[in-house]
Amino acid sequence: MGTLYLVRHGQASFGAADYDQLSELGVRQCRALGEYLRQRGVQFEAVLRGSLRRQVQSLAALAAGHGSLPEALEWPGLNEYDGDAIVRAALAGAAPPERTPEGYRQHFRLLRQGLSGWMRAEIAPAGLPAYADWAAGIAGALDHVRQQHRGNVLLVSSGGPIATAVGQVLGTAPETTIDLNMHIRNSALTEFSFTPRRHMLVSYNHLPHLDHPERRDWVTYS
Repeated sequence: MGTLYLVRHGQASFGAADYDQLSELGVRQCRALGEYLRQRGVQFEAVLRGSLRRQVQSLAALAAGHGSLPEALEWPGLNEYDGDAIVRAALAGAAPPERTPEGYRQHFRLLRQGLSGWMRAEIAPAGLPAYADWAAGIAGALDHVRQQHRGNVLLVSSGGPIATAVGQVLGTAPETTIDLNMHIRNSALTEFSFTPRRHMLVSYNHLPHLDHPERRDWVTYS
């Protein structure tokens, strides 16, 4: 039986012109996770990652902390959905939220609404595939792990794909998958055990590398 370690990227740059860039804190979060795994003797026979910059940077920081990772297989099916496109589809021509605390709360309400519509094929956000096609990229990565590996595998991705993977394994309703997505933390660790036939959830959204009073303010969500 193998173990798949799914890692969400570190803190990116929410609210900035370019979100797809780790913050300094995001780098520290991922390096700390790499150190945690090294200290516990966790070695990997394979690594998969998406192609987004924040995913690539997260793996680089994790590798710096761990010290010994195999070369990563780039898997674009692990890339995040375009949240701005989903919000625009939910707005249906209305003015976008302002960059204020209330505007950010409205953004996430619209994101939740838009995700629900996309998952149910009720809206078609510009530039995005149908949800079923997007989710198939994640299922393909899980299938690849089951078919090709038997030991520890590391997968670095984003909140949407990881929540979707958990939803696929557990067979959750769309609303539950969205809830999982909305609450996943930066650099969080999710674990599946797997056999050639199936994946099984062991833990979700865990931050063992930040479980220290001095790192309490390292916990972030975006």
